[in-house]
Amino acid sequence: MAFDFIFMLTANDRTVSDARARLNDVLAGGARHIGFKDVGLPFEELKELASEIRAAGGRAYLEVVSLDEESEIRSAKAAIDLEVDCLLGGTRAVQVAPLLRHHPIRYYPFPGAIVGHPSVLAGSMEEIAESARRLTDLETVHGVDLLAYRFAGDVPALMKAVCLATDKPVIMAGSIDQEERIVAAAEAGASGFTVGTAALDEVFPASSDGLVAQVQAIMAMTGRARQRSSAPKRIALVAHNNRKSHLKAWVQRHCGTLQRHKIVCTGSTGTLLVKAEPELSIHRLQRGSHGGDQQLGALVATGELDAVIFFADPHGPSSSDVDLLALIRLAIQHDTPIACSPAAADMIVTASL
Repeated sequence: MAFDFIFMLTANDRTVSDARARLNDVLAGGARHIGFKDVGLPFEELKELASEIRAAGGRAYLEVVSLDEESEIRSAKAAIDLEVDCLLGGTRAVQVAPLLRHHPIRYYPFPGAIVGHPSVLAGSMEEIAESARRLTDLETVHGVDLLAYRFAGDVPALMKAVCLATDKPVIMAGSIDQEERIVAAAEAGASGFTVGTAALDEVFPASSDGLVAQVQAIMAMTGRARQRSSAPKRIALVAHNNRKSHLKAWVQRHCGTLQRHKIVCTGSTGTLLVKAEPELSIHRLQRGSHGGDQQLGALVATGELDAVIFFADPHGPSSSDVDLLALIRLAIQHDTPIACSPAAADMIVTASL
């Protein structure tokens, strides 16, 4: 994921009682990543909330705050039944990860020692970073949810240490209530951050009163912070045969920028770019004719691509149109930027890379 803002419909580590009513304001403010806790509302109401988030084109997150093993296992099973996109938090990844193995849920447990409720992050910086490394070594752990500002020490240094400890995404959580902290998370290499209580209490400076204005203000702060993000993006680069030379020229023009990011290509495009720019970090998929376009679609569907650049041939065969249309549909569904020409791709570089 890019450096994204996750709005949590929570206060004091509980889902707020009027979460479904608040959801309309959150959506009106422009947020697309929206979550809630596993406590505060009955299961059936949480299920309706998750369904409404997805129906609005959002991505649903459930964060676990359970303190005992039985409750945490129950919460993980609830995440499956709720069909959320991501499960955040929890401290028992060894027990929870196998439950999620056959489900599409992305799992981000807490690193370090979590104490009390509201939660506090205990342990040394080194212990927390090592905990993050061990957690992300597990196959069905997709990243970590760091309670950064619940740590009593040097929080910017902690965030950077955890981001350096793993190649998987790190989401920052806990008491992020000012732009300075959002920027610090971006500079440390975070993939996203959560805000709940602070926005509901209207602590962010905004153009007017109310939750809609709060969300709009945080979205603007996120955009500014994204320009200072140190996290590498994962970018798909693809081209139809008659446009491969255009893509090669475009890549050579932006090579200095692309070196800081991770590139995913279908087979023949990847072969071309590896030879042209061997210093790029390129992961090759199958050739498009052998399912590479479908592999790209799967990466979009699971939130593993930050942008797709697909130089399309407007005069290509109808089969190419079908593959491209399927990828565009998925990019729209999952709010992933997609560019089909050099000019549009330049805009992605300027805005995000």
